[in-house]
Amino acid sequence: MMKSSKNGSLHSDDTSFDHYASLVSAEIELIQRVFEIRQNFTNSSDSERLVEPILQRISKIKSEKLIFEQKFNLIILS
Repeated sequence: MMKSSKNGSLHSDDTSFDHYASLVSAEIELIQRVFEIRQNFTNSSDSERLVEPILQRISKIKSEKLIFEQKFNLIILS
């Protein structure tokens, strides 16, 4: 009986790590997109209009990542 519970916990951890990896990947892609938009729309008000929702999403991703980082002790707090 304990083995089943342990396997369920491991599966849950694997799923959590997969979700965390997806968040990291999405964050990197969005940061790259912001960089590209700012390069292509230099000195343009369109740049900030396009970038703002992406920056908001990056912020949400960072918050979600922090939950996983704390859960799995992936960060060191000074």
